[in-house]
Amino acid sequence: MELNKENLPVHIAIIMDGNRRWAKEKDLETKQGHKEGAENLKRIAKYANEIGIKYLTVYAFSTENWKRTEEEVGALMFLLKWYLNDLLNSSDLDNVKINVLGDITRLDPGIQKLILKLEDKTKDYTGLKLNIAFNYGGRDEITRAVKSIATSVKNNEISVEDINEDLISNNIYTAGMPDPDLLIRPGGEKRISNFLPWQLSYTEFIFTDKYWPDFNRDDLDEALLEYERRNRKFGAK
Repeated sequence: MELNKENLPVHIAIIMDGNRRWAKEKDLETKQGHKEGAENLKRIAKYANEIGIKYLTVYAFSTENWKRTEEEVGALMFLLKWYLNDLLNSSDLDNVKINVLGDITRLDPGIQKLILKLEDKTKDYTGLKLNIAFNYGGRDEITRAVKSIATSVKNNEISVEDINEDLISNNIYTAGMPDPDLLIRPGGEKRISNFLPWQLSYTEFIFTDKYWPDFNRDDLDEALLEYERRNRKFGAK
């Protein structure tokens, strides 16, 4: 299928959903579903970079996911460590710049160190900006922004009158980035699940029943073609 390169979204957000159900339907362990989901992120990020997408933000682990079983959380942390090491040791990252969005202070110190190393390694890369939201929650993000702004007011660095949408946008994890043009959620659910609530105000949503591990470049192309057909008005008539 032929994409209009002039009308591609600048920023795509993806909720990588369906790993557990994918594994269950194949009589596999949950951790195998998450591993295949991580492998698929590599494939989709590589393709997004090839076609000229500038930003890709994916939801990997939410602040609510700590409520899952100890075994599953442990498997996800092991997988994250493996994934980060794999990227760090890769000699071919296709010029992809990687950032982790979320509160990493709750993560194991070894994982925190790997995240900082990977971000430093890719900081000057000029290709796709891949944001991995890990231990991320949208309400938590906004709460942190409010506290930061309140502290600035308290310290007489800014006044209450200085608070506006731009100031809030500059105090959240995606500061300096454009808001997502397109959100894709595989897995059959039709909600944002506390993912980028501030940033998604004017984003186009596309939902699909296909589980994330099976979501491929053809599916992304279909979503991009659907995006092309949308008439984005941003509140105007």
